[in-house]
Amino acid sequence: MTTATIALDVPRVWGGRIVARPQTATEDAVREIYRAHYGMLAGWATKLVGDPDLGHDFATEAFVKLLRHIDTVNEPRAWLFTATGNLVRDHWRKRGREAIAYGKVGDETTTVDTDHSTTLTVRDAVQSLPDRLRMAVMLHSFADLPVATVAEQLGKSQGAVKRDLYDARARLAPILEGVR
Repeated sequence: MTTATIALDVPRVWGGRIVARPQTATEDAVREIYRAHYGMLAGWATKLVGDPDLGHDFATEAFVKLLRHIDTVNEPRAWLFTATGNLVRDHWRKRGREAIAYGKVGDETTTVDTDHSTTLTVRDAVQSLPDRLRMAVMLHSFADLPVATVAEQLGKSQGAVKRDLYDARARLAPILEGVR
């Protein structure tokens, strides 16, 4: 347990009263990161999942994870967007499994709109990409992170990320043709 961790857990007692303890540098740093990035992160997650409550939940969970790893994070913004992107991706996978399960049950009351020209969104198109392409697109195109940062966050070379983005654009172009 580090000194900073002990300071977070133990309040100061002076004259028999519990008094506010001084903030540590780590707490100040996290507060500053939160002020700078939470709104943008929650908005980004909300646009990806289409639900403001869930978007805020994902952003909050990413900050909780950041607190656990703050000593090892070099670029908090990129790290937060990657963590949130992973939470969104897990959510999409779960929804896909649920849809398959409901399809097996054979609910006759649900009608499926097969005319995707009226219902397709960019989010749906990106969601349809394979995992290896989806995260690169989410981080580069939607979180506005540079290729070098995306490569670092995904543990890939810059060339591999550029190739993933190229492949993603090639797959998305025919799907999104005419979508506004």
